[in-house]
Amino acid sequence: MVRAAVLPAVGAPLEITGIDLPDPGPGQVRVRLAAAGVCHSDLSLSNGTMRVPVPAVLGHEGAGTVVAVGEGVTHVSPGAEVVLNWAPSCGSCHACALGEVWLCANALNGAADVYAHRSSDGSDLHPGLNVAAFAEETVVPAGCVLPLPEGIPVTDAALLGCAVLTGYGAVHHSAQVREGETVAVYGVGGVGLAALQAARIAGAARIVAVDVSPEKEELARGAGATDYVLASDTTAREIRGLTDKQGVDVAIECVGRASTIRTAWDSTRRGGRTTVVGIGGKDQQVTFNALEIFHWGRTLAGCVYGNSDPAKDLPVLAEHVRAGRLDLGALVTERIGLEGIPAAFENMLAGKGGRALVVF
Repeated sequence: MVRAAVLPAVGAPLEITGIDLPDPGPGQVRVRLAAAGVCHSDLSLSNGTMRVPVPAVLGHEGAGTVVAVGEGVTHVSPGAEVVLNWAPSCGSCHACALGEVWLCANALNGAADVYAHRSSDGSDLHPGLNVAAFAEETVVPAGCVLPLPEGIPVTDAALLGCAVLTGYGAVHHSAQVREGETVAVYGVGGVGLAALQAARIAGAARIVAVDVSPEKEELARGAGATDYVLASDTTAREIRGLTDKQGVDVAIECVGRASTIRTAWDSTRRGGRTTVVGIGGKDQQVTFNALEIFHWGRTLAGCVYGNSDPAKDLPVLAEHVRAGRLDLGALVTERIGLEGIPAAFENMLAGKGGRALVVF
């Protein structure tokens, strides 16, 4: 038996309880978690913004040590430190054939599986976004584990599994920020902090962080922001004022609200690029008129998992960490146990802090 945070139903409080995991079968790996990040997507799954089979163990940003492997698993062995990959690509769908593995049509098929059972009554449990990282241990398909490159602390490495891949990828893959460009990052949570560091690594000349909380300015500047703007009705105007009335070259939206997406678009220059990372609900409608689309010549793009290929990008991120260019610890504002996840959800709703990290 291991302890886990179980979501019994959409909208219900999490329950910290014992679960029973099977031995890994063919093509499976059992992992003892070192840490798991509390991502806004977990909150979205718990409140129904995103759909998930329930009851489920959430948590998709994690790292740990391999305990056992099933038949046919050769890329990792017991004792190996690994990062969990919540969106493993199948390699055979249309998107994978195009090389767009972040859009794999089958990446989340495993979330519908039964992977464990409650110790108390034997009821079925689903693995959230494939990996069920809000637990002391988990059993996942082999494609959901990536060997952790040397020199990276396994606890901090949990952040590589979602926040950093997403924030870094939004800047380098989706927006393709070039040296000397100006960038605005909306939302200074875990992903936003990673995006700020990524913009600095890309050589952005000016990096504007935008958030509703004045308390996040120190976090943002520590991650690379050169300017800090409190979100308001005049945000786009303020950003244009910082950029010779032109607007930034690139805006990275990490909030997922219609108003923020619209403001991010408005804050870019003519011909600018807006990448939307935040996940909003279906009720969040963004409107544009046909004339402004023509006149401004701007680009608006969605971004899934940073448009990243985790297997290729993880070694690149590890090199940035080893070289001191990427500070994983700077994303973490709170280290908690499983019992602290509900409070971490409340902090996200209130716009407080960066990334909360569950440490086992």
